Amino acid sequence: MALTVAIDGPSGSGKSTVARAVAAARRLAYLDTGAMYRAAACWVLDSGAAFDDLDGVAALVRDMPLTVGLDPAGERFTLDGRDVTARIREPEVSRVVSRVATNLKARPLLVDWQRRLVAAEREPGGWSGGRGIVAEGRDITTVIAPDAEVRILLTASEEARLARRSLELSGSADASAVAATRDQVVRRDRDDSTVASFMEAADGVTLLDSSALTLEETIARVLALVPEV
Repeated sequence: MALTVAIDGPSGSGKSTVARAVAAARRLAYLDTGAMYRAAACWVLDSGAAFDDLDGVAALVRDMPLTVGLDPAGERFTLDGRDVTARIREPEVSRVVSRVATNLKARPLLVDWQRRLVAAEREPGGWSGGRGIVAEGRDITTVIAPDAEVRILLTASEEARLARRSLELSGSADASAVAATRDQVVRRDRDDSTVASFMEAADGVTLLDSSALTLEETIARVLALVPEV
């Protein structure tokens, strides 16, 4: 039996950390689809292409030499043989990633790629040996893996999400640190919501609000929904 777990949610909801922990606990592959958009943004930046050139960006994404890491214990992404795992999290990339995510000529290419990665983990030749995958990001429960056995929308209040992202990036959740992360959370959600639905649970999707939960409590709530395989 193969298992697909799809986790949607806004920025700072904790979906990446939770999904990675659940994948490790259930011995499943882990796919961070947001990291693929970040890698694409990095590739466009390095090419010198203009993000306003929608066709040009799509062509770059189509031929992007990206290797996607699926190991929950050690996420790793390479572009043309270069390890960009740390680079794709840098502010320069964060500022422009939505320019790729909202490009309606490039986005379908990444969506198709993500669907193929999910499908491959249901086969014996996949990274997980056919056990399955935990995939998280935008559109996962409705577009990438609408037939997943487990579909969850993980959310939290804007205040909680800003504080968490601030702690993640700067180690502080004081007023100035939170203000500095607002662009990465609120602005990205606003921009990405023009092409993806990730703020409300679709039919059949379990809504989990983690605003008042610790990380450990959130992971436990999700694990309770994910069977052993």
